[in-house]
This record gives sequence, structure tokens and C-alpha cells, in this order.
Amino acid sequence: MKIHVDWNLCEGHGQCEYAAPDVFTINDDGELTVIDETPKEGQRKAVEQAVRRCPVRALEIEN
Repeated sequence: MKIHVDWNLCEGHGQCEYAAPDVFTINDDGELTVIDETPKEGQRKAVEQAVRRCPVRALEIEN
């Protein structure tokens, strides 16, 4: 699994960090940082939830 972020869409809402804090974080400037672009399968549920929670649909999973 690989995470793709559309950086033109991301607005730093932080819903991804809430859903998958081991994979995503919002820095002090309110910008998204992807901690792990290729998370293990054990994190799939959390990453899928992060993708669903993104209000601007900036995230997707590439298999």
C-alpha cells in the first residue's frame, strides 16, 4: 500500500492525523506531513479511515 497526497488540494484539516496518527501529522504551521508513505498492511483500516475523513479528498491509497 502506498499513500498519494494531492498537495494542491490539502488544506491541513487534520482529519487524517486524527484517524491515523502513526502515518500522518500536521506540523506547527498547519501543514500535512506524511510520516510513513508506505505503511504496513496492519495500518490499512486507519489509513482507509483517514482517506474517507479528508474533507477535500486529497488522499488516496495506491495498491
